[in-house]
Amino acid sequence: MTLLQILLATLAGGVLSVLAAALVSLTLLSQWAPRLVAYAVGVLLGAAFLHLLPEAIEALGPHDVLATCLAGLLGFFVLEKLALWRHAHAGLHDHGHARKPAGTMILVGDALHNFVDGILIAAAFLTDPELGWAVAIGIIAHEVPQETGDFMVLLASGWSKRSALGWNLLASLAAVAGGLLGYFALSDAEAAVPYVLAVSAASFLYIAVADLIPELHRHWRLPEAAAQLALIAAGVATPVLLHSH
Repeated sequence: MTLLQILLATLAGGVLSVLAAALVSLTLLSQWAPRLVAYAVGVLLGAAFLHLLPEAIEALGPHDVLATCLAGLLGFFVLEKLALWRHAHAGLHDHGHARKPAGTMILVGDALHNFVDGILIAAAFLTDPELGWAVAIGIIAHEVPQETGDFMVLLASGWSKRSALGWNLLASLAAVAGGLLGYFALSDAEAAVPYVLAVSAASFLYIAVADLIPELHRHWRLPEAAAQLALIAAGVATPVLLHSH
């Protein structure tokens, strides 16, 4: 019975947050996706610096977490280089609508984050089923703004609405895998959580700093810069406020 509840909660936690974010991103905000890249930057930076890294450091200590994050940053640099090499080798750089590597990397980071969420949901259910459902609801709430930011990155990277939704839903299933691992091997899974959080933070930081912020600098006029700064601040504040409540 507990395993069934974990599966239902992780499935609901992943899918519902993606669908809620899709409702906002792919309908209400889709026409403004390029302008809302600044909001995605804020969400990614806020999630990495104020949520993922502090949780990892609390469990593991700063040295190991920062070393893992550094390794993750270098790993994502290599991953993007390989993706760019593949695009160039295939002649995709000649097409204006080719997908940018940032879209693929945001899905990797999102899947890792969802995997950790699944482990946390499993741990809560093994403690108390009521706590498990409460944690699942909390995860849905704080995932929506992050998933919205992910959709903005995917759309700005050249993904179609259908592809963005489909691949985001697939990445959300990592929560189910985390829930299963948490149920059958909680002690081993919990030991890996800080490292997975650090790598997930590295992916968010790399995408925000290496791929999205340079895109923002293409619009340098004062009104545009002020609007970007306001959207970044709103993006940082959104997951912080939701996480605090």
